[in-house]
Amino acid sequence: MITYLDEENKFTELFSPKTGFYVRSGVFKNGKDTNIDPFMRNYPQLIDVGIMGHCRHGKSGLCRKSGIQCYQNGMFEETSNMSLENFKKIVRQCRGKVFQFALGGRGDVDEHEEFGEILRLCRENGIVPNFTTSGFNMTSDKAKTCKEHAGAVAVSWYRAGYSEQAIELLLKADVKTNVHYVLGNNTIDEATDKLIKQGFPQKINAVIFLLHKPVGMGERKNVLKVNDFRVRRFFDIINNNTFKFKIGFDSCSCAGIVNLAPNINRNSIDYCEGARFSCYIDAQMNMMPCSFAHDNPGWHVNLYDCTVKEAWNSLSFSAFRKHLQNACPECKDREYCGGGCPLVNEITLCERAEREEVKS
Repeated sequence: MITYLDEENKFTELFSPKTGFYVRSGVFKNGKDTNIDPFMRNYPQLIDVGIMGHCRHGKSGLCRKSGIQCYQNGMFEETSNMSLENFKKIVRQCRGKVFQFALGGRGDVDEHEEFGEILRLCRENGIVPNFTTSGFNMTSDKAKTCKEHAGAVAVSWYRAGYSEQAIELLLKADVKTNVHYVLGNNTIDEATDKLIKQGFPQKINAVIFLLHKPVGMGERKNVLKVNDFRVRRFFDIINNNTFKFKIGFDSCSCAGIVNLAPNINRNSIDYCEGARFSCYIDAQMNMMPCSFAHDNPGWHVNLYDCTVKEAWNSLSFSAFRKHLQNACPECKDREYCGGGCPLVNEITLCERAEREEVKS
């Protein structure tokens, strides 16, 4: 178990590299825990590192055929993958401070030319690497590498045989395996049906639902609305049932949980962690509060010009935090929601009269 003391923000964290267990204290005052959740950390505890600059399958239409709308514009944008030297630069700065890297970017992480070395470097420096893949070219050798070094691997739900085969290979190698499922207008009926019929693969660790965002190739018509009866039915099923696997959500979904799933323990959820506890670094070494800011240079801080710590304390990150600190000040539940997404507030599953967006 690793202990991290944030003296600036007056709280402490515990993290298990073996199990992924994570907990943080409340803010300390006069040596006592106030049970007030700290707003931010003095350094990110999780970094989404976009090591992939291009997608081998983008132009083939693999994602589009599977109903996946790539928010990284994988069909149209191509840049170089992150170099091993740049990755080492990030790792060296994060050693002893960052618990986990979520490896991603524009393409399948397991197709990076230095895939195995990147995972090894993380573990060598006390950082747990996790990543997401379509599973298209997953092999038993790659699965073995994941078992040796990765904390967990998520397979995106591509509605295709290769994704299910990848899940089987990972499970056979005894890798903690999750399913990532993008929840939008075009997929919510399927998601509901699979939950009711226990239609997800057996023996997986969890299904993580990721809210659809109108970013990149993501179409606005697929953004869910809180007053849609299908959305309410979906959350009602989550609220009132147990499953053979764990159920998880991205932090973008917090408003939906708060408004539509009252049985879920609110101490188990956390609203947008961007610029508070996490950030994103793309393959060109641009650091930003969230990966969904990748197409807006106004949020970018380039790590060729500064350190991770300096970027974390930059004006761009402070502006992002402003929304999360001040949005919806009259709402009694804002401590669980943070006012919703600072980037695309329309995805926030809330129609309360108290909603009040802060302009950065």
